[in-house]
Amino acid sequence: MDGLTAIVTGGTRGIGRAVAEAFGDDGATVVVGARDGDAVEETVDALEDAGATVAGHRTDVRDEYDVERLAKTASRAGEAAGIDIVVPAAGVYHGEAGRTPTDGESYAAFDDHWRTNGRGVYATIRESIPHLNDDARVLVPTGSVARNGNAGYGSYAISKATAEAVVRGFAADTEYVVGCLDPGIVATGLSGANGRDPDAVAPMFVWAATEADPAVLDGGVVGLREWKTATR
Repeated sequence: MDGLTAIVTGGTRGIGRAVAEAFGDDGATVVVGARDGDAVEETVDALEDAGATVAGHRTDVRDEYDVERLAKTASRAGEAAGIDIVVPAAGVYHGEAGRTPTDGESYAAFDDHWRTNGRGVYATIRESIPHLNDDARVLVPTGSVARNGNAGYGSYAISKATAEAVVRGFAADTEYVVGCLDPGIVATGLSGANGRDPDAVAPMFVWAATEADPAVLDGGVVGLREWKTATR
């Protein structure tokens, strides 16, 4: 990934943090965005101590002007201008995973799930597009809850389905490779800390950013099976 520049939102924890570390370890310039400015500074310091080239910007993906500033920062951060990889990993889950049925959701929870997990993905991609280099890739983390009617996931599942629809729209309407990666259940604050370690699935994002068949990735959902089959 030498010479490539990547944006990672939600890059201070969970999948986003693991992906930012993996990209940095592989030689990319990484620009991290997250709501908590102190956490952004801590992440930048930690990645720099590990030898990565990294920058950060406090970013609330619900605010397109924040995202616009993040994208401009990223476009100037690398040795070459522009952005090569976008990972919109910022996400929220209001409530305990699997215990937020649709018919019991508050409107406030519904609205914030949609604004962060759905519209936030849209804003991150849209504000990055003016700065994307040729052959740039957008990799949106997702999960089966976006496609399967699992009880208890309510508006969180709806927001993840929205994100997948956003991906399909950008894939159809732009020349860039825009796809979803489904790493299965990962142990993060959103999943109740159950599942795979985020560090174990971060290499999937490195592979998708550099080696995955763009024809398969664009507009689609690539899962663990495809990744493991391709990297045997």
